[in-house]
Amino acid sequence: MAINLQKGQRQTINAPKFIIGLGWDVNSSSTGTSFDLDASVFIMGENRKILSDQHFIFYNNLVSPDEAVQHTGDNLTGEGGGDDEQIKIDLSKIDPRTAEICVVVTIHDAAARKQNFGQVRNSYVRVLDAATNEVILKYELEEDFSIETAVEFGRIYKRNDEWKFEAVGVGMKGGLQDYLNKYN
Repeated sequence: MAINLQKGQRQTINAPKFIIGLGWDVNSSSTGTSFDLDASVFIMGENRKILSDQHFIFYNNLVSPDEAVQHTGDNLTGEGGGDDEQIKIDLSKIDPRTAEICVVVTIHDAAARKQNFGQVRNSYVRVLDAATNEVILKYELEEDFSIETAVEFGRIYKRNDEWKFEAVGVGMKGGLQDYLNKYN
């Protein structure tokens, strides 16, 4: 049975291989321009910095060097049910220097399109056991991010040889470059 997390809550992930599913819907009263939300992953060391440029996983770099993290591809519209984008993680292959995996969703061209997360609803991140496809945990963003164009949905981190997921839910006015600046 899935555990529904609230902002700030943490949960142990007891599956060596899992899938991070991200989903969202766009409000019908949006800007008239299509939304393109992008999931990205930052694989970081103890210093909260990306291990290398290749450890930044997004629509133009789908697989980490150790092949432990794989983005399944960019969904340009977010239409349809279920997960809009997925990231597969195999902890048995993860670079031993990895201490944290940060999951961020940004709105592509948000400033030019005059879009923000206040126009997005039903946003969630969930973790599924890759072997059974069962949902381990789910975190639904319930805050109204009326000016934010990027949101850190959650982070997976290692503590005492145990991997945990933390529901972060922190928005930022900016884009992918702002996260690159923060984690580089």
